[in-house]
Amino acid sequence: MLVELLNSGRKVQEVSDEYGLNGNMLRRWRREYEAKSGDFSKKRDVSPEEQELKALRKELREVTLERDILKKAVGIFSKSDR
Repeated sequence: MLVELLNSGRKVQEVSDEYGLNGNMLRRWRREYEAKSGDFSKKRDVSPEEQELKALRKELREVTLERDILKKAVGIFSKSDR
């Protein structure tokens, strides 16, 4: 694991050059790894408000997509009537 390489004493620049990754990304991964006590599988606790906001954003994307599809369909059918 790349974070373990960093924790073993290798420099961020070394690892980023070797694996072709951005150094800032490696630093962020190391911070997240340390914040989760070395376990990336732990999910962050999400508040009910954040869950609702996520669900509402998903619904908005879906409704917007449906609306756009319907607008295109109306445009296509109104042209063929002429």
